[in-house]
Amino acid sequence: MKKQEIFLMNNDIKDHAALAGIFNRDEPRVSWHDETLWWVRAKRDKAAHTIPDWEQLRETASQIKHNVLSNLSGYLQQFEENARKNGITVHWAADAAEHNEIVLGILQKHGVDKIVKSKSMLTEECHMNDYLQQKGIEVIDTDLGERIVQLAKEPPSHIVLPCIHKKKEEIGELFHEHLGTPEGNADPQYLTYAARLHLREKFLTRRVAMTGVNFAIAETGEFVVCTNEGNADMGAHLADVHIACMGIEKLVPRRKHLSVFLRLLARSATGQPITTYSSHFRKPREGQEMHIVLLDNGRSTQLGRKDFRNSLKCIRCGACMNTCPVYRRSGGHSYHTAVAGPIGSILAPNLDMRQYADLPFASTLCGSCSNVCPVKIDIHDQLYKWRQVLVQEGYSPKAKSLAMKGMTFTLSNPARYRLAGRAGRWALKNMPFIVHNKMNPWYKQREMPAPPKQSFREWYKENREK
Repeated sequence: MKKQEIFLMNNDIKDHAALAGIFNRDEPRVSWHDETLWWVRAKRDKAAHTIPDWEQLRETASQIKHNVLSNLSGYLQQFEENARKNGITVHWAADAAEHNEIVLGILQKHGVDKIVKSKSMLTEECHMNDYLQQKGIEVIDTDLGERIVQLAKEPPSHIVLPCIHKKKEEIGELFHEHLGTPEGNADPQYLTYAARLHLREKFLTRRVAMTGVNFAIAETGEFVVCTNEGNADMGAHLADVHIACMGIEKLVPRRKHLSVFLRLLARSATGQPITTYSSHFRKPREGQEMHIVLLDNGRSTQLGRKDFRNSLKCIRCGACMNTCPVYRRSGGHSYHTAVAGPIGSILAPNLDMRQYADLPFASTLCGSCSNVCPVKIDIHDQLYKWRQVLVQEGYSPKAKSLAMKGMTFTLSNPARYRLAGRAGRWALKNMPFIVHNKMNPWYKQREMPAPPKQSFREWYKENREK
């Protein structure tokens, strides 16, 4: 993909259809992207089938999360109390701006202008990297996929596989430009080794490390970070200050509940039995500071939306993306939001209906996303309900609204319906240019059918006695 097209994808265009069109210009990439993600989906299925009580696990996880959402304020207070007893400094952020200001304040207090960070979709949601860099703070993403897209000046395209849209040859070019690897070397093992050497110096010299949070336990005040690379552990254990950033919905009530989610998370995400590292952070080591920033940023609003509150059960496994036929063939950047795919299309309109009004329509409503969700979120139902809300609130395109009014007028009267059918068949036969033109969105991607000789009603009227 050309750099100019990537620039457009990340900066100028905020429409899924247009961005998907850019992605689809590279047909080999689209096919490769589609096949790779479906391969991950197939791994998920194989992993799930090895557990006899898989559906019971899903139901249990869903019910635990339902309990959390129904008692969220109490569990948050319990977590805060226990975390403070453990020596963790707890911060509360109402929105992304406050979250970023809190992080900046901690860094300024310690006179730090360079930090390392492990993968955190919450900080992507807050656009924290850009904010800190504008304040003179260098942020190094230490997850390999995140570091690759950071060097490319792109956002992640997937919440678990951040650079799934890139081929190894492109990564080799990036590493040659930024890390000085030999030109033309695209061997994954060598590139991984080069990244390890590059990042080791960052780990050893940065005084502050940031991580995300996969789960937080109200009962004990601890939090858990799940990774496959160990970069979160390396950063947190070497740094003088550990800052963890967490959405307020990430809680589970008791430590014993954690095993349910750990069995589901990696299997749903990549087909693994469990992540390589499931690290528990309960208290800072001697001489270390540990901070956790609890972020709302629209989650309370979503909690109050009866039809959409279940979206807060999400454990960010990415399974819905891997199975979604639209995501697989349009690319993560086409969603122009931090969390792409079906779940992102539910979460984003809650933050800004106008900006993300296109996303709930980027779906076939096939239901595959709901079928693979480890916490049984009714994703496709929520996408359909968001469409209704957006239309009722006036956020649908004017052309579509006018077209729907025209169809309502036509279909609400049998005589008008029959007249329109005859007129349409005549136009397709005698004046095909009326339909076969660029003004017709269907014609851009499809061949229009040949006009039938008669309508079904006319045919039935002639043949019903037979």
